[in-house]
Amino acid sequence: MRIFVTGASGWIGSALVPELLDAGHQVVGLARSDASAAALTTAGADVVRGTVDDLDVLAGAAAASDGVVHLAFKHDLAFTGDFQGAAEADRRAVDTLGEALAGTDRPFVLASGLVGLKPGQVSSERDMPAVDGSPVSIRSATAAELLALASRGVRSSVVRLSPTCHGEGDNGFMAALVAIARDKGVSGHIGDGANRWPAVHRLDAARLFRLAVEKAPAGTVLHGVAEEGVPIRDIAEVIGRHLDVPVVSVAPDAATEHFAWLGRFLALDGPASSTLTRELLDWQPTGPGLLDDLDKGHYFRTPATTS
Repeated sequence: MRIFVTGASGWIGSALVPELLDAGHQVVGLARSDASAAALTTAGADVVRGTVDDLDVLAGAAAASDGVVHLAFKHDLAFTGDFQGAAEADRRAVDTLGEALAGTDRPFVLASGLVGLKPGQVSSERDMPAVDGSPVSIRSATAAELLALASRGVRSSVVRLSPTCHGEGDNGFMAALVAIARDKGVSGHIGDGANRWPAVHRLDAARLFRLAVEKAPAGTVLHGVAEEGVPIRDIAEVIGRHLDVPVVSVAPDAATEHFAWLGRFLALDGPASSTLTRELLDWQPTGPGLLDDLDKGHYFRTPATTS
């Protein structure tokens, strides 16, 4: 298949491109910079220049493809305070891509998230998030809209990713926690730190996206979860050991001051199951677990920044 991938040079995309190519597919990647275009060309993919705001470009590339994987999201905008703006841009892109694929029975796979899905309980693929008009729920509404494309002749599926998709080169939540601990001189968790985050290795996530585009049925929700829930306190302890700094509890009302933008996420307890995903697609994660990956040391080799 000829697969159009947005976010193709990003964290998951740069693992998905070789995954698709090795499986015999042709990849066309969206590139917004010369560096991204060069990386995709080197990897063996074709390139379409543009951004997720270039709706005509998205529509043309989707129409010329045998399927779409939409990974791009304006994380830089979201993490600087305008999550709503990032989510609204994502919705426009999804609507455009979906319109281009309507009536074709081609696959359309969307990356979404698990944060806040079912706080304090183990969520499954059958659980649906509340759509209440909040900025975060805009992204949930986008995922629901994509699933509804199944009724319009699109083999749509949503991959809800664990909040930490880890691996060497990660600049996400785990890298931010390491940077904060290095800057503050302590490795913190909120309260008793017993709250849990699901986790998945980047290469396992890439394989799941490949399986989804190949064979996920229309209207399918999938969970990119290798570990159901890793306690934040355990993560803080590994970080503290590697940086040789104390592990401390941060009071909930001081979380934003200590952890900056990460504070509003770090207290969430959101374990999740991927049993149905594994059974449906025969997906078996093989990468290291989060704590083992942290213990490999690559998160601590080069100082990360919190910006």
